Amino acid sequence: METLDVVVVGAGISGLTAAWRLQQAGCSVRVLEANARVGGRTLNHQFAAGDVVEVGGQWVGPTQDRVLALLRELALPTFPLWNRGDNLTLFGGKLKPYRGTIPRFAPHVLLDVLQAQLRFERLSRQIPLEDPAQHPRAGDWDRMTFAEWIRRTLKTAHGRKVFELMAGAVFAASPHEFSLLHALFYVKSGTDFDTILAVEGGAQQDRIVGGSQLISLCLAERLGDALRCGQAVRRVVQDDQGVQLFTDTDSFRARRVIFAIPPTMLLRLQIEPLLPGWRDQLLQRQPQGCVIKCMALYERPFWREQGLSGQATSEHGPVRLTFDNSLPDSPHGILMGFIEGEEARHWAACTEAERRAVVLDCFARYFGEQALAPREYVDKCWADEPYARGCYAALFAPGVWTGGAARLREPVGRLHFAGTETATRWMGYFDGAIEAAERAVAEVLRA
Repeated sequence: METLDVVVVGAGISGLTAAWRLQQAGCSVRVLEANARVGGRTLNHQFAAGDVVEVGGQWVGPTQDRVLALLRELALPTFPLWNRGDNLTLFGGKLKPYRGTIPRFAPHVLLDVLQAQLRFERLSRQIPLEDPAQHPRAGDWDRMTFAEWIRRTLKTAHGRKVFELMAGAVFAASPHEFSLLHALFYVKSGTDFDTILAVEGGAQQDRIVGGSQLISLCLAERLGDALRCGQAVRRVVQDDQGVQLFTDTDSFRARRVIFAIPPTMLLRLQIEPLLPGWRDQLLQRQPQGCVIKCMALYERPFWREQGLSGQATSEHGPVRLTFDNSLPDSPHGILMGFIEGEEARHWAACTEAERRAVVLDCFARYFGEQALAPREYVDKCWADEPYARGCYAALFAPGVWTGGAARLREPVGRLHFAGTETATRWMGYFDGAIEAAERAVAEVLRA
């Protein structure tokens, strides 16, 4: 049997970037992907009308230097998300227009939100990105959920709901599902709250022409025969000479292996010898976020005629956050919404027809009855994806960071670990996926 230099498990952005860099360095590489497609948590969808949208991750923005550099390398242009007109907010039963990132609440609510944001970011700036557990107060902050901090810090019911909305938008989770320390790290990883939440100048600023899955499709084309789709790795056996990987139909041997898959998927592999117990324990405490991404295509973007941006936020779900996801070269209008966290788990158990009805009802609540009659509709429940089991990224429950989560980046013998969850900058985003790939490649080349 041929012994390869490296086998990469997972053909998302992280795994394909790692494989391509290794191939450029002269290594013999094979990428094994369980799905019949590449892209991981990115996935394009083409409406019958011809418009191509992303039902997975889609945005890039300033300070995400690694992914922007890769886009230039692959000659993939970007275009800005539509961001003109008034945003809408529905809090306290009143639909109000606003501009900027934070709605114009009553003065006492706005002061409550701003003081909490300033306090949060003052703490966040102190977090060491390489290992948040090194902060002197890490133990206290890692025992506390983000929900508990919200209850202690915000004095108004509306202010607390705003932070709960932000938790859903950023983590695809309810704030009781992850620790305060993880929230502080994650926000600093993406610079600050404003950068993570904003469109212009923020993480939602730009989209990729042709859809974000093109990143993986372009990398796959460059890798050629090194890529094998439909090869789900079931068993991994490591010895002193190398690593053997078994799929349902084949086996592969390599000197080193890079896993570029969600943490929960590692637990579904039979790895021999077993991963260290401490590592397995931490992986058990890293569930995926839960999100359903929903889009409706209309004959035209009718909300723009009302001077609206298509962006709406609400204290009531199931769709609490919307964007105008229309394409600049198309006459059609596309509204996009998210169902997140506990509500996503509830609606994932319903039919697409039931979800369609409630999503369109939410769109109509914000933009009027015209939203009830789209030309096409699509949604994607990422918890149902067999090799993702959720999005956007893994959540770090209380005790995970102080339990040694930074060490999850470390190799176990000949096994190395990439994926956006192992990044220090822009964890959970494309940029973090590429940082993790570059670190894993450096480890392998040193070895």
